[in-house]
Amino acid sequence: MNRMIIKSRIGKDGVLHMSVPVSPADADREVQITIEPVESTAMTPEEWRNFILATAGSITDPTFGQHEQGEFEDREQLP
Repeated sequence: MNRMIIKSRIGKDGVLHMSVPVSPADADREVQITIEPVESTAMTPEEWRNFILATAGSITDPTFGQHEQGEFEDREQLP
């Protein structure tokens, strides 16, 4: 049996539900489960800005293009 790292979220009821499939060859083995919080991965505004600047315009596929957008339907003016 290999070591596994599985990320899951604790429910609003405060209970962690997990279903971990393992090999039938590992049936009836004792395992140890360690629970530790995952650090927040929220970006700062500056990190988000740098991410956008790094990815904007980064598609290098020459066949990538914008499809026709079609025509807007004429609608009744709002009062």
